[in-house]
Amino acid sequence: MQIAVGDFVEGARSARGIAVIIDVFRAFSLAAHAFAAGAKAIYPIADIEQARALKRAMPHCLLLGERHAVPPPDFDGGNSPALLNRWNLQGREIIHTTHAGTQGLMNATQADEVLTGALVNAAAIVHYIRQRNPATVTLVRMGSEATQRCEEDDLCAELLAARLHGQALADDIRLRLRQAPAARKFFDPACADYAPSGDFDLCTQVDRFDFVLRLEPAAQPAQLRRIDV
Repeated sequence: MQIAVGDFVEGARSARGIAVIIDVFRAFSLAAHAFAAGAKAIYPIADIEQARALKRAMPHCLLLGERHAVPPPDFDGGNSPALLNRWNLQGREIIHTTHAGTQGLMNATQADEVLTGALVNAAAIVHYIRQRNPATVTLVRMGSEATQRCEEDDLCAELLAARLHGQALADDIRLRLRQAPAARKFFDPACADYAPSGDFDLCTQVDRFDFVLRLEPAAQPAQLRRIDV
């Protein structure tokens, strides 16, 4: 198994084999927590205006997401897994657009399969990939706003690669990420409305969930599917 690593939208576009699009803070942590809470479907959208148009066409859906970490004013909510408890998500459908993660998902058009990448289901991702036994795996670190590398996505890629090679990662992940620049907003009272401290805890619960989220691009609209492993 060959493991390649890429970054940002260009990395997603060049991904081959099974692509794992990584966004730890917070897109794909939120997606995993939403499915665990009973969500029926998540529709990842790259373009914010397309997300708004889909909401108009499907008004029963929750419209969640962010730009520059902040939810647009006309959205139902932001990109916070801790704030998902505002809704009963059982059977709900979610439209989700973010600055980084959903951009990567929708641009990984050359990959055979596309998975979301996060710490919360890292073991499940590794197990799924080993079952599939692809010739190539591409780990795509979406980074901060899909323009700059970030500690949390780098660390997630490092963890997945190590485990795929049958190795362990010795670092204390939560301690390491507590010092990450992207974690500062979770402990800033000025950001509590859209990035509460609970987000840090929920995004760094390594191996909490035993499922992967796979993009189904042929669905109309494209959606994430939960696959228990």
